[in-house]
Amino acid sequence: MFHQTAIAIDRFGAVLNWVTERVCALLVAVMVAIIWWGVVTRYFIGSGGIWTEELSRYVMIWAALLAVPVGAYRREHIGLDILFRFFPRKMQKPFRVLLDMVGFSFFLFLTVYGIGMAQAGASQFATIFGMTMFFPFASVPVSAGLTCVQIVVATVRELADLPPPLFSMSAPNIAAEEKP
Repeated sequence: MFHQTAIAIDRFGAVLNWVTERVCALLVAVMVAIIWWGVVTRYFIGSGGIWTEELSRYVMIWAALLAVPVGAYRREHIGLDILFRFFPRKMQKPFRVLLDMVGFSFFLFLTVYGIGMAQAGASQFATIFGMTMFFPFASVPVSAGLTCVQIVVATVRELADLPPPLFSMSAPNIAAEEKP
């Protein structure tokens, strides 16, 4: 029963990751277009708008923070991968689950804290646009909440011994071989 539930959770995480990756790619494309427009208007037309710098900054923040749950889903944290090379295979699973609990706790705190931060940002205004800072600040709780979900998915995948996601960009686990 747990294995079937784990497969369903992993499928949900895969769909969520697929959507998040596409949103990140779209945001990066929008950011490039905004910066390109700013360069063209400033250097070729001579009427550069200062709004392009601020808007591209907010789009970049959203794109960068939304990339965090993608990395959590694929377990692509280079610093943690290096640590696993020193552990025998039988110790890797408990250590990963422990690190997942620590990471989940941190991102849950960041979600709750970020909600308050976004609410406070509703009364602050951007320098150029005059828009509230709610939307730029909302990137923190949204990305942290998505990261919590993806950490749970990765933990369930680990506990159910499901294969890692396809097309992972992470380096192969050298420590997968049992140490003497």
